[in-house]
Amino acid sequence: MPSLSLSLSLPPPLNNTNNSEFRRAISTLHPAREPHDLLKSCIRSRNFALGKLLHRKFTESQLTLDSPLLNSLITLYSKSGQWQQALSIFQSMDPSMRDLVSWTAMISCFANHRMHRQSLSTFIQLLRATDFYPNEFSFTASLRSCSNAEFFSTGLAVFGFVLKTGYLDADVCVGCALIDMFVKGSDDLGSAFKVFEKISERNVVTWNLMITRLVQFSHTGDAIHLFFSMVESGFGPDRFTLSSVLSACAELELLAFGKQLHSWGVKSGMGLDVFFGSSLVDMYAKCGADGSVEDARKVFDRMPERNVVSWTAIIAAYVQGGLEQEAIGLFCEMIWGYVVPNCFTFASTLKACANLPEFGLGKQLHSQAIKLGVSAVNCVGNGLVNMYARSGRMECARKCFDILLEKNLILCDTAVDWNAKNLDPKDDIFNLETEGTGNGVNAFTYGSLLSAAACIGTISKGEQIHARVLKSGFGNNLCINNALISMYSKCGNEAAALRVFSDMKDRNVISWTSIISGFAKHGFATKALELFCEMLEAGVKPNGVTYIAVLSACSHVGLIDEAWKHFASMHRDHDIVPRMEHYACMVDLLGRSGLLSEAIEFINSMPFRADALIWRTFLGSCRIHHNSKFGEQAAKKVLELEPHDPAAYILLSNLYAAEGRWDDVAAIRKSMKLRKLTKEAGCSWIEVENQVHKFHVGDTSHPKAQKIYDKLDELTFKIKNLGYVPNTDSVLHDVEEELKEQFLFQHSEKIAVAFALISTRKPKPIRIFKNLRVCGDCHTAIKYISVVTGREIVVRDANRFHHIKDGKCSCNDYW
Repeated sequence: MPSLSLSLSLPPPLNNTNNSEFRRAISTLHPAREPHDLLKSCIRSRNFALGKLLHRKFTESQLTLDSPLLNSLITLYSKSGQWQQALSIFQSMDPSMRDLVSWTAMISCFANHRMHRQSLSTFIQLLRATDFYPNEFSFTASLRSCSNAEFFSTGLAVFGFVLKTGYLDADVCVGCALIDMFVKGSDDLGSAFKVFEKISERNVVTWNLMITRLVQFSHTGDAIHLFFSMVESGFGPDRFTLSSVLSACAELELLAFGKQLHSWGVKSGMGLDVFFGSSLVDMYAKCGADGSVEDARKVFDRMPERNVVSWTAIIAAYVQGGLEQEAIGLFCEMIWGYVVPNCFTFASTLKACANLPEFGLGKQLHSQAIKLGVSAVNCVGNGLVNMYARSGRMECARKCFDILLEKNLILCDTAVDWNAKNLDPKDDIFNLETEGTGNGVNAFTYGSLLSAAACIGTISKGEQIHARVLKSGFGNNLCINNALISMYSKCGNEAAALRVFSDMKDRNVISWTSIISGFAKHGFATKALELFCEMLEAGVKPNGVTYIAVLSACSHVGLIDEAWKHFASMHRDHDIVPRMEHYACMVDLLGRSGLLSEAIEFINSMPFRADALIWRTFLGSCRIHHNSKFGEQAAKKVLELEPHDPAAYILLSNLYAAEGRWDDVAAIRKSMKLRKLTKEAGCSWIEVENQVHKFHVGDTSHPKAQKIYDKLDELTFKIKNLGYVPNTDSVLHDVEEELKEQFLFQHSEKIAVAFALISTRKPKPIRIFKNLRVCGDCHTAIKYISVVTGREIVVRDANRFHHIKDGKCSCNDYW
């Protein structure tokens, strides 16, 4: 029995209720006058205040309280949130009066209050100290306490007991508790599904639980198949079923099927249900072509009743569609309608604020979060940190992080903002003492840290996390394996990513998309397309993101015919409507291939108006091919759509500089200065012996600066003898040719390569990361450096990876 000892005390008097009021109250509650029946009626109707008054009257009247009455009192106080009073009653009972119901009520009480250790301790004492045999309610309550990583091993022992007693086949509640134990305790969907299949008498709740858990773990295709099986078995879906399946449709972008579910719900009388309506809003938002929120808004406007969930869904839809101002307007409308926002509402609205140049809105939202006491909740705190970090207010970001309740669950966006911008080992999120938070490390934590390592490019940190994942028993977790594929790909080790993928027992569309995208970004288009074919042969349906990876693979190496084939198959074979990102991939492919006129024709033929992404992509191609006529047209379009975007000014300025139009370059720089627009400073970084070293153009702040520049001088001499000729077109300043060459050899990526050569040894590849696109001269120089040093050099820039070995690049110079 848990070491909790409380004396039995009477409940306090309630508003001095007199006897006549008491009699009148209980006479309306239940026609019977038996104390036990009255008390059970209070519990059923959740009239806990009257139940406590009954308890007081029983005690004052010196009525003898038998076991059924005391058991009901335990249940009453348990359900009203007073576990101490329930325990006090249980401990006051004579041992001979405690029956199986008494023990089960106490086990359930602890389980309901998330006191798992006490619940299981009580269950064990029931087995050891009594002659009672656990029933289905005892098993269900104890299994609920095992639905976590800490007590999962105990749950397996209880599971064995359940199998011996036969309750798994006979009782739905025990089966449902076991499903949740396997899912929540060890992320083991396979065992959960085996339990589901063992349950002989399933009801709608059982089907809903299994479908919901499949959706939560991204097994959306399996969830939809199970939904069809449910219907074929004669079970009619309720609002919870349809809401879960709608979530699966949203993830897979199955708009047509989502519309059928919408129709089904309306015909079944669920059209006015706020829970069902909120799921519809989310589905239409995520499946809308080109991020359209029109259908989601129609559903929202027709809802007669809206709660915080429906408001949050429509706000998130507008944020996802890039309509930040409208999202904030909806948030204000929600507040004016006296609907109190929850943590997820704040998280979505903070994301909108982070994408806007006006910082005051975010500060006001922070104040509201503080007033409602949610600023320290993880998802809100993460939004605040992200917002402050993106606006450059790193001190505010750090303060918000410091007050987070669950620092081990900080999401990757925040980690990226700190580390990618500062690359300061003192602010290393990987050194968080997660064990000290009281929450332990779970799958979500590992996924977040792996995502952060991926974005920053710290492969050693990623490998350390991978080792901890394996030691912690999460090696078969689908989400973590997907994060590992992404981490190794983004850190430049595509071979390790493929090993993780090959070893996975279960794969979903995210797994396939991650590995295809990884090989595409590394310039290995043939392997990426082979994997895509394997994916189709395995019966996994691709989604819109998969096709972005496929089209990017074609774009990176100039496979025009192959790209057109896949672009056409999207809608024809898989009913996926091409979005703006898919069109951008085709524009990039045509533009980089030098087919600028064809790219313009393609843009004009699009079924919707081209956005800034399309024109910015085309502008980049114009710079590569030195076409100022088309470049000026593209820049004008970008600035019409996003007048405060510095990228368009920079790209056009680079285009003019490459053509020697220095007066035009000066005019653009003056215009940027008047608008207070600044170019992002270029930097490169490399990880050596678990420490990140960051370099800017002409950087002399590193302790080994002299050795670095000595190495650069040595490399310059060697590669010039090999045939390297500096490409001074990459220097965007009107200065003498000799000075241009000097500028070229002060580029951050060359400095990083020189540092790597004096700090690492063969045969380990050198991995350089750059926040901007690598310049043409650096790309050429590094190819020569790979020859004279015999080293493989991997460069990850803002666009893709360049695997350079023996003077050749994986992108075949098509970059």
